[in-house]
Amino acid sequence: MEYTLENCQELVDEWIQTIGIRYFSELTNVAILMEEVGELARVMAREYGDQSYKESDKSVNLAEEMADVLFVLICLANQTGVDLEEAFRKSIEKKTKRDKIRHRKNAKLFLGKTAKS
Repeated sequence: MEYTLENCQELVDEWIQTIGIRYFSELTNVAILMEEVGELARVMAREYGDQSYKESDKSVNLAEEMADVLFVLICLANQTGVDLEEAFRKSIEKKTKRDKIRHRKNAKLFLGKTAKS
């Protein structure tokens, strides 16, 4: 099965209706989203940053943490009537128009500099 944002929204809705009983409130889901983003940040800080893994961190999975963030974001989109495919398409169009030349003029991107450099 090909997973588009549209059918991911449908799959999440079906899961919520059959297994999850009902959606948590939007505010609760925003809090859960922040929690999931924090878990993703924790993995990133250890895998790509300077923090070392604790024994309890060793079983975490980057892809799983990203998927958890996506799941809750999809819940919020479903609850608020947002079509994520359409929103994403518009976002790419906006970024392309806004940044088409800007990034090419950014010498930092070509010199391999980072925000710390």
